[in-house]
This record gives sequence, structure tokens and C-alpha cells, in this order.
Amino acid sequence: MPLVLDNSVVCGWLFADQATPYSEAIARQLHADRAVAPPLLPMEYANVLRTACKRGKLTALQAQEAITALSALPVEIDQDAPNAGQLLALALRYDLTSSGAAYLDLALRRQLPIATRDDALAQAARVAGVGVVDA
Repeated sequence: MPLVLDNSVVCGWLFADQATPYSEAIARQLHADRAVAPPLLPMEYANVLRTACKRGKLTALQAQEAITALSALPVEIDQDAPNAGQLLALALRYDLTSSGAAYLDLALRRQLPIATRDDALAQAARVAGVGVVDA
């Protein structure tokens, strides 16, 4: 079943110290399925990689290689820009960041569960009725 992919899961693929059984299970699931993400996802993981470079955890070359690998995954970047008013309403209703609201908005529009390690987003997805991908 398709899913909405959150950056908290992607970080588990990028760094061994952030890997979890859940992030590994979602990676395996992507081999048989596909995911969708808001346009925000590449910006989020690029920022995570930038921070890792600044802290000396990765070289720029390693970060570019990670971006190339992530770009090859079966993840569709949704092209429908979310409405700012809708994002604010979701963020306030479910006590989410605007980023979290963007993932929830996409899940609601597509009626797909979210793959996330973010507790607030997972709780919001459950309450909103789209749910969280079990792994």
C-alpha cells in the first residue's frame, strides 16, 4: 500500500545512529511499494545533510551521494502546493509544526497512512483517521 514518507524515517537511512527497526522496515517496504511526500521532503533532508557536513559527520561528496541515492527511490514528490490556511488550521488543530502539517495535509488529501518516527505527527495521523504505517 502506498504511504506518505516523513523525513524522520529518511534520517534513519542516512545515519547509522538514527537507524531503527521501523526505518529499516519502511526501507524494505519501499522495495515492493511506493511513497509520496510533500515538496518539503528534499529540502528537509538536504538541510539534515548540510548540518552533518558542518559538524564533520559527512563530507560534501558523501552528502551528494546520499542525495543521489534518495532521488532514486520510488518516492513521488507531490506537486500540489498546500494551502497556507489549511496548513495553519491543521497545525493548530493537531499541535503540529507547519512541516508536520504539510505531511498530514498530503496524507489527508491522498487518504494514505504516514510513515513517521515523529510522535506528534503519528498521533495527529491517528486522530485524523489516516493512521501510521505499521512496520
